[in-house]
Amino acid sequence: MDMMFEAYLTHESGHLEPDDIPHTKDPVWILGKKYSAIYDVEMIRRDIRTKLWFTYRRGFVPIGDTGLTTDKGWGCMLRCGQMVLAQALVHLHLGREWNWHPETRNSAYLKILHMFEDRRAAAYSIHQIALMGASEGKDVGHWFGPNTVAQVLKKLAVYDEWSSVVIHVALDNTVVINEIKQLCRFKVLSVNPSSLHYRGEGLDLLGSSGEWKPLLLIVPLRLGLSDINPVYVQGLKTCFTFKQSLGVIGGKPNHALYFIGCVGNEVVYLDPHTTQLAGLVEDKEQEHERTLDATYHCQYASRMHILQMDPSVAV
Repeated sequence: MDMMFEAYLTHESGHLEPDDIPHTKDPVWILGKKYSAIYDVEMIRRDIRTKLWFTYRRGFVPIGDTGLTTDKGWGCMLRCGQMVLAQALVHLHLGREWNWHPETRNSAYLKILHMFEDRRAAAYSIHQIALMGASEGKDVGHWFGPNTVAQVLKKLAVYDEWSSVVIHVALDNTVVINEIKQLCRFKVLSVNPSSLHYRGEGLDLLGSSGEWKPLLLIVPLRLGLSDINPVYVQGLKTCFTFKQSLGVIGGKPNHALYFIGCVGNEVVYLDPHTTQLAGLVEDKEQEHERTLDATYHCQYASRMHILQMDPSVAV
């Protein structure tokens, strides 16, 4: 495949087209969906545009008593954490096949978006994440690592009664199934056995003790010392093929990125390092609200060679 990183290709029509999707026979995987880079380019772009894209913002209400009204320069990993969780909520409330378009006014979509807006009361706002980070030893304005943002989101999710999502952070490269069972079962006094159903393939995750809560499983990993060990490449690429996949957060040193797919030996990612004006979408009835909503959706993803990733990631 072509490994060049030119910014643009010249089409036969003479128009310039972004080189976001390489022209290759290798399959393109975007969060568990397989596409053809030759025949499905517009479908791939529509899928990528549907993802909620959280970037640096400026002009929001100060965070606590810090006086900070922008997260530029320090909030990139916080934004990547927001993108992972937002995608989990989209999967839960709208489904993997749902697509965003500029005129979308779906109530569930707007409710999800409002939970991440840059305001104090929003459940997963930059304000809530930054202030909760203090409990993990990170002062407001300090850069987070993948594990820190995962731990903070885990604490905030407890207060989201609408979604009832359980976030489990598997430490020491170990997933303890019994711990997950205890966390994810609703406590009920009685249950009709005929109403029970399984939500898991190959695992007895649901028993007669209660209904199953949605699970966001985050596994922080170190895949090398200063660079990714090539022995991990195939396993990392395989993560993007699972239908339950929510991608990988990582990036480069002090430069967080949200990886949502792969093609060949390249990874496809959303980059939060764009500073946009803060604002509220509300019910998306006004033109400026529709314009603002569009700023939460990236037109074209970026890609890089998988070995250029920092070895500290969270899957």
